[in-house]
Amino acid sequence: MPASSGALRLSLLYAVVFTEIGIAMPFLPVWLATLGLDAGVIGLLLALPIATRIVATAPLMGLIDRGLGARRLIVAGSFGVAATYAAMAPASGFGWPALAVLTVLNAVAAAPLVPSIDYLTLAAARRDPRLAYSRIRMAGSIAFLLANLAGGALLAALGGRLAVPILLTGLALIAGFTALLDRTPAEAPRRAVGGKGPPLPRRLWLCIGAAAAIQAGHAAIYGFGSIHWTAHGLSATQVGALWATGVLAEIVLFAAAPRLPASWRGPVPLLVLGGAAGILRAVGLYLVGDRMETLVPLQVLHGLTFGATQLGAMEAVSSLSPEGARGRAQGTLSAVNAGIAVTATLASGLIYREAGPLVFLAMAPLSACGVILALAAAQERKRQP
Repeated sequence: MPASSGALRLSLLYAVVFTEIGIAMPFLPVWLATLGLDAGVIGLLLALPIATRIVATAPLMGLIDRGLGARRLIVAGSFGVAATYAAMAPASGFGWPALAVLTVLNAVAAAPLVPSIDYLTLAAARRDPRLAYSRIRMAGSIAFLLANLAGGALLAALGGRLAVPILLTGLALIAGFTALLDRTPAEAPRRAVGGKGPPLPRRLWLCIGAAAAIQAGHAAIYGFGSIHWTAHGLSATQVGALWATGVLAEIVLFAAAPRLPASWRGPVPLLVLGGAAGILRAVGLYLVGDRMETLVPLQVLHGLTFGATQLGAMEAVSSLSPEGARGRAQGTLSAVNAGIAVTATLASGLIYREAGPLVFLAMAPLSACGVILALAAAQERKRQP
């Protein structure tokens, strides 16, 4: 199969799944609010998927190492997501506990989707050097941005309280059928022997910890960036433009990454770059994060804080995972990311309540920790080449 055909199919999978995420993240909370639910209940329903991913992702991805194809996980997960979204509207009539059950089931079904596409993309890039993970993954970022920008208008056109779950159901079904009809060759995993695969190497664990710490440094801006900016007089349009700037910077990095010198594309340089940018961004948001002219360059740093960190993490998983443990490594990365992120998000809420913009500066130690862990991974390589 031509490289361009395989890249297009994987890009399409990313695009469909991230379109769904780009609708769910901003608009599902709004839909929950239209049901008249208490803010505390909404917070619980939004926290449940994160907690579920921490528990479910690694075991589900580990099934790949036992011979279950990643594409089958995507198909099953997408149809499971569609079924739970479709059930949410009628279930809302039975009260929030029914929604909570569906939310957990939805999160279990969704947990392996992005890691499984990452798994397939990394496998394809290992088979064919003409393929670049970053440029295929870029399709997800573009779709997420377009969903953010067009989602409101699309939902308004659909109208009614059922618009959000219906649209999300449809997108999940499209993802399921896209994966079902995909015929891109998949890497045959080496089955784990004796029910347990080989252990993940220490260097990979250090890179996973580094990536998770740096990504968790986004917690303050994800949770309270918009609140802080609007409190300082920025309009909703300006806030939307700032978020779009960050995603565009991420897309530019993904597009340019294959042209970077090979020495810069290893996991440690990318993770160190992402962590250093995270420290600079955290300090900048604390000192001058209330004016449009300073916020724009700070948002451009998102291309490094998220983009470089994501590429470094994927490079670590692809190059350092032992055969028979690639699925588990992919799932472990996602689970550790979620675990540290939820802790950082809870801490951010407490800090913002007590100290306002100091919450942004409080994220700098997380990025610094990521840099230290990445450098430790480099030292581990020297000890065990």
